[in-house]
Amino acid sequence: MSAEPVLITRRLPAAPMAEILGRCDADVWEGPPEAIPRDELLRRIDGKHGAVTLLTERVDAELLDAGEQLRIVANYAVGFDNIDAEECTRRGVMATNTPEVLTQTTADLAWALLMTAARRIAEGDRFLRSGTPWIWGPEMMLGRDVHDATIGIVGFGRIGQAVARRARGFGMRVVYFDLFRPPPEVEREHGAEFREFDDLLAEADFISIHVALTPETRHLFGTEQFRRMKPTAVIVNTSRGPVIDEGALAAALRGGEIFAAGLDVFEKEPEVHPELLELANAVVVPHLGSSTVATRDAMGMLAAENLIAALEGRRPPTLLNPEVWEERAGG
Repeated sequence: MSAEPVLITRRLPAAPMAEILGRCDADVWEGPPEAIPRDELLRRIDGKHGAVTLLTERVDAELLDAGEQLRIVANYAVGFDNIDAEECTRRGVMATNTPEVLTQTTADLAWALLMTAARRIAEGDRFLRSGTPWIWGPEMMLGRDVHDATIGIVGFGRIGQAVARRARGFGMRVVYFDLFRPPPEVEREHGAEFREFDDLLAEADFISIHVALTPETRHLFGTEQFRRMKPTAVIVNTSRGPVIDEGALAAALRGGEIFAAGLDVFEKEPEVHPELLELANAVVVPHLGSSTVATRDAMGMLAAENLIAALEGRRPPTLLNPEVWEERAGG
């Protein structure tokens, strides 16, 4: 039996690549480090039975038209706002993601951004590297205390809860907002108190965002929200860039409406709002949330497992549209 033809839109770490290459006839995009061009993607998807995609690839009706033989699209990410899941379901194409394996690593990165922004670490590093003459002084580069402060977590899923666990180690009070409140035992486990969104904005010293990108969460944070926050507040985003209106954030940082921000994701990624790049109180990193060797390997292995399972007639472990599998299995 011949190997199934698949498309991999960016070379993965060695272990998952070997797993896929050992079982599939893989067409791997080996072009520049930028995302595969759209026309190239549409050309190469023709005749493929499966694909491993990244957030940079839009899986929509146009792509599914070009890839009429697709049975599985395995997204190498926990997020899947690049995938039109309804369209995949309508056409009987399974779609998967890579949740859970990056929870702790992303929470670590959120915490690193929070600490860096609060204590002005990146600013201090740039200051010393610039060669500016200095001497220690009582009011030099003052930041904000993290310990014993109040953290507001927006989106209290796996990653939000992992951030809450870290916050308790710093003696912080944890408040959270989520459209879907977890069971009381989860709140007790994390010492977390529910707040309505506007109340959280006014109360929190630190805000960490962990929501999926939906029409309702796009620009969840804008001019009005920043004005409701404390002028001493720090905001961190490791979820999706468009959750924050970057122009409004730049204005709030520049005007002293909030103290600082730490951003791992951006509204028009890979572009960053030019004003944010000029602000000392904006810490910006290039989507590093899952970027450790172990985590990227684990994501790749899960994507490979999803891909191969679907092609071999088994249920993928992290299926986004189970109704497709149920219809196939029932048929």
